Amino acid sequence: MNTDAILLHEPRRIGVESVALTPPSAGDVVVAVRHSGISTGTEKLFWSGAMPPFPGMGYPLVPGYEATGEVVESHDPSVAVGATVFVPGATCYRDAHGLFGASAATLVTPAARVTEMDAGHGPAGALLALAATAYHAMTGPGKSAPDLIVGHGTLGRLLARLTVLSGAPAPTVWEIDPARRGGAQGYDIIDPTTDQRRDYNAIYDASGQASLLPDLIGRLAKGGEITLAGFYTDPIQFAFAPAFMREARIRIAAEWQASDMVATRDLVEGGLLNLSDLITHTRPARNAAGAYQTAFTDTACLKMILDWNAA
Repeated sequence: MNTDAILLHEPRRIGVESVALTPPSAGDVVVAVRHSGISTGTEKLFWSGAMPPFPGMGYPLVPGYEATGEVVESHDPSVAVGATVFVPGATCYRDAHGLFGASAATLVTPAARVTEMDAGHGPAGALLALAATAYHAMTGPGKSAPDLIVGHGTLGRLLARLTVLSGAPAPTVWEIDPARRGGAQGYDIIDPTTDQRRDYNAIYDASGQASLLPDLIGRLAKGGEITLAGFYTDPIQFAFAPAFMREARIRIAAEWQASDMVATRDLVEGGLLNLSDLITHTRPARNAAGAYQTAFTDTACLKMILDWNAA
């Protein structure tokens, strides 16, 4: 079995090529991918060459962890042929690294890793993992909803929407790019230079910029918490004294768990959480090189979707 896939040979050298797939075995499903998303976090780091050493990393590399499509072959009774599923990545390639491996026309993956969803969501179904990441960051024992969110990109918007949806007070959102200050749904977006507050209890950083941490510590109330919800390549550093005076807590939000994926899907399918308006750009998968360039360099691009239907 072969499939067309996005292949990254080295930083900034990317295209669509035919790669060999490992055959399915018991417990696997074969998925014909309809749409996949480009992550402006981890994928940008691979594309630019800025990603620090990471388990499973190497070139050539099939990137991506956001794919949705139709099951065309099933070797597991729990998932039927014809089901629409979300696939959070795959390691099904003979001669390429699959990190995270979802950007291909055909995927082979354990049925236990996919999440069934309504086909009617179309391309927006590819955003399910990102929404589940935001959900995981906010929910669970000992976690507080944010009253300040840093960054109004896709992740920041999802955090803000989930906060409003939870019934917590609407958060303040910082955004330095005027072009990204639109699209608020029940919360305020401001230029951080105009914010005089120094009493935030829960700050969620969705920017991925480690250099902001000292300033964010200075914005905390005593005993407040900063949640690092992005992915950070630079060392996390801050002066001890300001953090000491505020008894600051710093938490790192890890990736979603299976229960987060199911809960998020239920919010989407219940009409409570909208994902479709986060898609600003769509390109045919064959135009991957240009699509990746746009996704990572055009600040007007919130979420780039690759369309595999012609593959």
